[in-house]
Amino acid sequence: MNNLPTSKILIKWALILASFLIVTLILWNTNQFFKKFKYEERIKMEVLATAYQNFNNADLDIDVSLEEKIIQSNSSIPMIITMENGDIERWANLDVVNAKKFTALTPDDRVYLSRQLKIMKEENEPLVVHFQSGNVDITQNIYYRDSDLLNKLRFYPLGLLLILILFGTIIYLVFSSNKIAEQNKLWAGMAKETAHQIGTPLSSLLGWVALLRMENTSEDIVKEIEKDVSRLNIIADRFSKIGSIPKLTKHDIVAETDKAFDYIKSRSFKQIEFDFITENNEPIFVDLNLQLYSWVIENLVKNAIDAMAGKGELSISVSRVNSTAVVLVTDSGKGMHKRMFKKIFEPGFTTKKRGWGLGLSLTHRIINDYHKGKIYVKKSEIGKGTTFAIELKVVD
Repeated sequence: MNNLPTSKILIKWALILASFLIVTLILWNTNQFFKKFKYEERIKMEVLATAYQNFNNADLDIDVSLEEKIIQSNSSIPMIITMENGDIERWANLDVVNAKKFTALTPDDRVYLSRQLKIMKEENEPLVVHFQSGNVDITQNIYYRDSDLLNKLRFYPLGLLLILILFGTIIYLVFSSNKIAEQNKLWAGMAKETAHQIGTPLSSLLGWVALLRMENTSEDIVKEIEKDVSRLNIIADRFSKIGSIPKLTKHDIVAETDKAFDYIKSRSFKQIEFDFITENNEPIFVDLNLQLYSWVIENLVKNAIDAMAGKGELSISVSRVNSTAVVLVTDSGKGMHKRMFKKIFEPGFTTKKRGWGLGLSLTHRIINDYHKGKIYVKKSEIGKGTTFAIELKVVD
């Protein structure tokens, strides 16, 4: 069983290596085919040049139908024939209006042909033909560029490479999602086991509280102990809900936020100024899971206290904007860079020396996945503080 993760890793790398080898083989084969096709086009143009030369050198009584057929057979390779001085004499397979002379073309077509000639000179060596017209020796150069089919074949490896990148990305995402799913199952299992283990000492603590009352212990002390025992019970309930779909019921988010805020406030540093802001104390109803929502508020408040190093100003405001309940948690702490606004919600990401980076990740999951709302960093400035925002749909 211990070798199972190693086997999975070996299989993953074997698949990646096999894919790489297959694509490399296809690229090499395509490159070889491209070279062969280009060579065959060169041979075809050499045959055409020979036929063109024979056609122009032929006497009137010689049959040149074969040469003429060879010349006319070229329907795919763009070509331009120039005189020895560089003047364009003829052309074929180019997007130019049919005309007998270069000078009879429109200015745009002449510019187009000149550009095509420049491309052809850069792509391939010209084929030189010699023939006689009367008693005059004439030399012409046949320039050509690769056919459209060959040009498409040139870009085929690039397309294949893009497919490889896409394929590799999909493989990476699949393996990553599997890994994340396994991690989520592990965390959910650990959380449920923790909740189960906490249950036993909690029952004993409730018994001790009852015993303290019987011994006439100060009621204030007993009540504080009861609060903490109740708190542990809530924590156990939260952990037991991880990995399962929580039940949401209609609650006043103003009252529930204040309750969660007040619990942390009473157990925090005295050097922190706490402020809770509402709109005329009017209730705002939303669908909530009380245990999980209070966990969110406590996580945000604790993070704010850590960011302020136990000294500063911390406020929570709850308001209604149209059909949305908006909760803002603002601190006067160290702040953060904008590039971290989304990163801080990733599992395992933390800026603390000690910490697992799970608090804000769970907070994000509770609000976005379970409550179908939104949580994000609304604003933050280095040395001035940070404001987190929670948005949930109002239920009328």
